[in-house]
Amino acid sequence: MMQQTNGNAALRITDLRKSFGSQTVLDGVNLQVARGETLVVLGRSGTGKSVLLKLLIGLQRPDSGSIRVLGQEITGPSLDALNQIRKKLGFVFQYAALYDFLTVAENVEFPLKYHTKMPASERRRCALELLSRVGMEDAAAKMPTEISGGMKKRVGLARALALEPDIMLYDEPTAGLDPITSGEIDELILRMQKERKMSSIVVTHEMHSARMISDRVALLDRGNVVFDGVFEDLKTSDDELVSQFVGQTA
Repeated sequence: MMQQTNGNAALRITDLRKSFGSQTVLDGVNLQVARGETLVVLGRSGTGKSVLLKLLIGLQRPDSGSIRVLGQEITGPSLDALNQIRKKLGFVFQYAALYDFLTVAENVEFPLKYHTKMPASERRRCALELLSRVGMEDAAAKMPTEISGGMKKRVGLARALALEPDIMLYDEPTAGLDPITSGEIDELILRMQKERKMSSIVVTHEMHSARMISDRVALLDRGNVVFDGVFEDLKTSDDELVSQFVGQTA
């Protein structure tokens, strides 16, 4: 069952293609995310989920196709223009990607230091407020090596929120976490979504997370979107490929 979003799309992907040598990773992907909507992208390993995120933040360029962020095309702009658009995107890396040489608070301050003219005292106040919102205020002075994987993901989320993005991108936000911590991260994503009313794309292989946080689900296979709809329709689909994926991950 295929569905399309209605209204003004925050992010629109049209006929997106990307290959590495002879390997086609994305083969004409079409997706859109409405303002305030959470799209969960599922798929087996190697189906192009993480490549899709890298294209969306400009770490890689597509071979062809269009990516429009808040109405602005990002596949052709200059580096300066792309950097301005990136400020509207928050990215939570799979392994948090914190700077080991900075404290937790300094990690959250980092984007504010390099992308705003905010004075140091105000940056620190904002960082502490963000850490408080993700339950990490007591770890502000610690180094990343002193906190757990789940805590690092919380700090990564706080840092991604620092520039008040319109769109959040999450790469496997619960990967490698125990079920309790995974549930806490899912609840945190939901809470941030409700508070900020952001659009989000969440790449995950966790079906429980997909059910809990998604407004819509897209399933990628062999570089194509083979399902785009609500989670319950994914579970009851009679499409052989979709049923096979759900059966293997249930």
